Amino acid sequence: MDGGPGPFTGDLSPPGRLAGPGEGISPEELALAARNHGLPLEALRHDVTPLGLHYVLVHYDIPYVPDARVARWQLTVHGRVRRPLALDLAALRSFPAVTLRVTMECAGNGRALLVPRPVSQPWLVEAVGTAEWTGVPLRLLLAEAGIEPDAVEVVFSGADHGVERGVEQDYRRSLPLAVATGDDPEVLVAYRMNGGPLPPQHGHPLRLVVPGWYGMAHVKWLREIRLTVTPFTGFQQAAAYRYRQEPGDPGRPVTRMAPRALMIPPGCPDFMSRIRFVRPGRVLLEGRAWSGRPPVTRVEVTTDDCRSWRDAELTRPDRRGAHPWAWQRWQSMWTATPGNHVLAARATDAAGRVQPLTQPWNRGGFGNNRIQRIPVHCGAGTAGMRSTPQGPDG
Repeated sequence: MDGGPGPFTGDLSPPGRLAGPGEGISPEELALAARNHGLPLEALRHDVTPLGLHYVLVHYDIPYVPDARVARWQLTVHGRVRRPLALDLAALRSFPAVTLRVTMECAGNGRALLVPRPVSQPWLVEAVGTAEWTGVPLRLLLAEAGIEPDAVEVVFSGADHGVERGVEQDYRRSLPLAVATGDDPEVLVAYRMNGGPLPPQHGHPLRLVVPGWYGMAHVKWLREIRLTVTPFTGFQQAAAYRYRQEPGDPGRPVTRMAPRALMIPPGCPDFMSRIRFVRPGRVLLEGRAWSGRPPVTRVEVTTDDCRSWRDAELTRPDRRGAHPWAWQRWQSMWTATPGNHVLAARATDAAGRVQPLTQPWNRGGFGNNRIQRIPVHCGAGTAGMRSTPQGPDG
């Protein structure tokens, strides 16, 4: 269901808001952060993110699908089609399978760094991961069902159910018909992740994968596909995931990922502050870069807090176009000198979009691809030093 506001209003299901000046992270935001997790930045070294390290965002509860029910899980395809389909996993596996390596990023990545801060899942920069997804191209399922000529959108419904801003709903999102039936990118109905079954938190047993789009489009626990003659106006499409500057502004929809480069923090960290410590000398700076309009064509690095920039070495997709929807590796050597430094990297993609130095603010905190800044202290007696544990937490 995707009804309008009912009894779940006021304090029980409050509207979105901005944090007040000086307001810290709330218990509600902390509870969201405990349920959802980002990628440890050192895991950027992996071409494909190990299962437990890929970022996770779950809007409501993770549906419980016991083994006995998996074989009976059914995906329906209906609406403006000539031949409605009801497909179990065995039927889906009878279609030709495709495996795509795809980088996926939460639309709210970077939200907690905004000023003023939108109150929601408090992401820093780690809400990203890259996986190999195996499944059926959506276009094949839609061709099997036979699309009526008046269809304009495809609506996807998941099994996760909850209340948001007073609206009780199943999680639903839509894609324009041209995207749903396209092959660049090729949208997948996926049933495997990194060679194994989907983990529960990643949509077991079925999910949508939309290469190049932010994570809100990749509907998990997929159970229904419906073709419509009018644009979908459900909550997650028309109310949430819009770029808005003011209350009441209809905004524009969040779609493809903005270009972003992340750096693997060098050296070793302080436990609480995460400030990095390195010794003087040559230090390898490396990371990953991606865009929803690939490829990334340039990555630049600064070691003096954006006063000067130099080009990094960027690993480009090969001539066969392997993994065009996955992040690219970049690296650069830095000669560290004693003192305090602020490191950063920025990406430019094939569409000419450059990662900004300042925040692209909006009320939902979406698409904030402002550069990541990493404070580093370089000193001869810091990095790699072992100290004697002190106190009960040592």
